[in-house]
Amino acid sequence: MSAVQSLIAAHRRGENVGLYSVCCSNEHVLRAAMQVALEYDTVLLIEATSNQVDQFGGYTGMNPVQFRDYVRALAQDEAFPVERLILGGDHLGPNAWQKRPADEAMANARVLIEAYVAAGFHKIHLDCSMSCADDPTPLPDETVAARSADLARIAERTAAAHGLPPPVYVIGTEVPVPGGEASLAGGLQVTRPEAAAHTLEIHRHAFDVPELAGAWERVIAMVVQPGVDFDHSDVHHYEPQAAAALSDFLERQPRIVFEAHSTDYQTEASLHALVRDHFAILKVGPAATFAFREALFALTQIERELLPADECSRLPEVLERCMVEEPRHWRNHYQGDDHQLRLLRAYALSDRCRYYWGEPELAAAVERLIANLQPHASSAILRLLLRQYMPEQHRAVEAGRLAAEPGALIRHRIAACLGEYARACARNRFDPRTGASVQNETSAAAALSDR
Repeated sequence: MSAVQSLIAAHRRGENVGLYSVCCSNEHVLRAAMQVALEYDTVLLIEATSNQVDQFGGYTGMNPVQFRDYVRALAQDEAFPVERLILGGDHLGPNAWQKRPADEAMANARVLIEAYVAAGFHKIHLDCSMSCADDPTPLPDETVAARSADLARIAERTAAAHGLPPPVYVIGTEVPVPGGEASLAGGLQVTRPEAAAHTLEIHRHAFDVPELAGAWERVIAMVVQPGVDFDHSDVHHYEPQAAAALSDFLERQPRIVFEAHSTDYQTEASLHALVRDHFAILKVGPAATFAFREALFALTQIERELLPADECSRLPEVLERCMVEEPRHWRNHYQGDDHQLRLLRAYALSDRCRYYWGEPELAAAVERLIANLQPHASSAILRLLLRQYMPEQHRAVEAGRLAAEPGALIRHRIAACLGEYARACARNRFDPRTGASVQNETSAAAALSDR
């Protein structure tokens, strides 16, 4: 039984534990995630999405093997135990090729699945929910399930051929849009228990062939909509009562949990409630890169106070120029006049600027910002400016828990976001009201019985 299966089994036994998934390729985010996982003694699940990493390189320029090696190199650099590192693939299917005929898109999806599994990605989200060029819209659930089963066959054969542990799978036809909605104006519809039951049944039927019998036993989760999402400026927060019937439905199902996508920007109390209500796998991505951008912009303000204008990195201006010159990652998502578009490019919760940090000019601006501030790391004036622009980090520096070094300040800001997920999922819980470490109910009962 893999670490993922063990955690899911513990949750189904009644332990109030979960699994958080960091869906990101940003180096600072991944380093911060490793520090958080060490602090809270959790495993670390890092997932790549199908448009981010694929056999052709995706928007990161990395195929699955390259992404695996990149993450492992960071883990070695951070002294993070590789045995606690889990790789996953998110939205694996014809997502990146929706504008092509289904046969062509699915042919690419089969190569995609093979590449991910061969590279050692263990948690596989089978997502064939999107219509291709010659498909009806919406795509019938039976077609979604049949295509998912087809990809599972590839995954099973690939793992066996490479002597790798067999993958675990996530299924689901009610899959939220990756990266948040364009607008929440129409409201959110929580998945109905009948819809969840139908999804489960049609996938069970599609997997009901001898070569997939073992694979079905490793379906650990189903993607549903618990009523959480975000758009460019608003967040729809979790309402436990609205999802109560869905949670009750899962109580009657063996083995599986729900996977909640787009949990970015939820309160920590909501994250704890989601895990409690069996949405035991929490996905986070844009919120982490949003925190990265917040840290960089705050440091830019400090840089402007410390240095002459002609020596500054001018990072916000460089970001804006990169996004205007190459608008393909945001122009179909943001609407408004020039002023509104400028604000959305920098500050939208959907954080479309996350696609640009690898651009050479922007990467150079980040490096210059860090290099400009590094000589001031031990100065009193920097600490004074931290009080103004990064108060949370200032408190940590004053308490001796954090060095006033720019890279550490950036990662601390990201870790503040990811720490909420770790606390919601960890076996040793942290009460968000008091900050104190508490045992979950099952662990506390076990401790009492040992006395």
